[in-house]
Amino acid sequence: MLKKPSLKYDTKRILALSIYVGLAVSANSAYADERESLEQLKATTTNLIELLVQEGVLPKDKAEAMMKKASQDAAQQVKQAKVKESEASGTNKVAKQPDEKSVRVQYVPEHVKKEMREELKKEVMTELNYKAGERLAMPSWIDRFAFNGDIRLRYQNDSFGDNNAPLSAFQNEFRNADVLNSSEERRRLRVRTRLGTDVKVNDWLNGGLRFTTGLFNTPVTPNQTEGIAQGKYQFGLDAAFLRAKPVEWAMIEGGRFANPFFNTDLVWDPDLAFDGVAATFNPKLTSSLTSFTTVGAFPIEEIQGSEVNRAKDKWIYALQTGIQWQSSNKSTARLGLSYYDFKNVEGIANPVGLNVYDATAPAWRQKGNNTFDLNKANAATQDEIYGLASEFKLINVTGQIDIAKFNPVHVTLTGDYVKNIGFDEDEIFRRTGNRYEEETDGYQVMLNVGHNTFMAPADVPVKKHDWRMMLGYKYIEADAVLDGYTDSNFALGGTDTKGWLLAGEYGIDKNAWVTLRYFSTDRITGPDLSIDTLLIDFAAKF
Repeated sequence: MLKKPSLKYDTKRILALSIYVGLAVSANSAYADERESLEQLKATTTNLIELLVQEGVLPKDKAEAMMKKASQDAAQQVKQAKVKESEASGTNKVAKQPDEKSVRVQYVPEHVKKEMREELKKEVMTELNYKAGERLAMPSWIDRFAFNGDIRLRYQNDSFGDNNAPLSAFQNEFRNADVLNSSEERRRLRVRTRLGTDVKVNDWLNGGLRFTTGLFNTPVTPNQTEGIAQGKYQFGLDAAFLRAKPVEWAMIEGGRFANPFFNTDLVWDPDLAFDGVAATFNPKLTSSLTSFTTVGAFPIEEIQGSEVNRAKDKWIYALQTGIQWQSSNKSTARLGLSYYDFKNVEGIANPVGLNVYDATAPAWRQKGNNTFDLNKANAATQDEIYGLASEFKLINVTGQIDIAKFNPVHVTLTGDYVKNIGFDEDEIFRRTGNRYEEETDGYQVMLNVGHNTFMAPADVPVKKHDWRMMLGYKYIEADAVLDGYTDSNFALGGTDTKGWLLAGEYGIDKNAWVTLRYFSTDRITGPDLSIDTLLIDFAAKF
């Protein structure tokens, strides 16, 4: 329970003095040009007392009594000052009673009044342990928390090409076992809500928590489809981390946190959180040149092994290094080279009569990767379980040029290329008994024109009339990346697809904006599957 600061006798003296001075010097002055400034002093003192009452530091009845007493004391002292003034002038007569409608006080120079105000304020605030910019009676730990959040309302329309293959064609094909619709238009209202806080522990260590909506069985989207019948929305912990920065150019973080790599949505979905530990080093080489290197280890799925479960833990080991150049007008150029090694994600066939490798099947996937039936040898007695055919070891090159010559409008060109060097046709045949065509390349180009506030951190506000236009093209083959972790909007998620993106964003007021995105996609190989997706978002952050 929070304790309010107690008023000591010194504080009471300060309060009484502040009321006395405020009321005394603000009495009806004989000097008309001083009345306005004196009234300001009176208002300042009165407002201070009211603030102390509002914050619960001073009871209201005591405040009223103190103000009444101060007024009486002020009137008495004015009367005594008049008598002393008359005596000082050599007059032996008793001073006349002051007129009720006119009271003279000594002239108080402006610099003296200013010094009195500041001195009173300083003494009172010091007694209350008050710091500039903070609320009265609040404990110091409040300053260590910075809250943030956002709400996004979405209309989503998914339409399918007239020449799409029937659903049965995809259900009989291993790489697209998760395709549930190929012909019927779908309309949805969706919502995403995120609420988080950043915590400052000390000068070199901070942390954070964030809760978000979304289904608990998917790591790539926090969207919640609206519907009264489904009851309450799910709200789960999406981030929980500690971040240490022992020196200016190095940082290490652990827990569940945002993507630590320079990336696009070609390899990683923008909403994907990373579990594990990562370290980033960004020493400055020259005044305009900075290098960056990030290493990390991220568990995908922990598996309890035994004689009846021979699957192994699944991990991502990652290394990225790159360089960034910045010009005098804040234009930048970045180039990053990454290696992502997905350990133990490939499937292993079960021996006859056993199911010891069932857990090699992926816990989550979208669609596109080549798969095979782990229970092919036990087809007569066991259900089909599909594992990934290829290993995944990704080489990823990402580049970006941001031209700020027309600031605040930026022109940004981004390119991304990925190659899965883990695909080995002979090794896959030995392990699965199947042969697959090598489809392991992916690339993306994106042009952005407009304000960069839409891509900025949460503490950078989107301003009214900010805008941004986007045009992009993506091509991603079946086994270029792990289909479970790539963008969930493009072709409704997954790989083995190509197509265009056209988008625009507009700030309708501070921290409130609308976004329109249109994806037009086609499948690269196999049965036809064309998907067009329209997203209209109204978002606000706080």
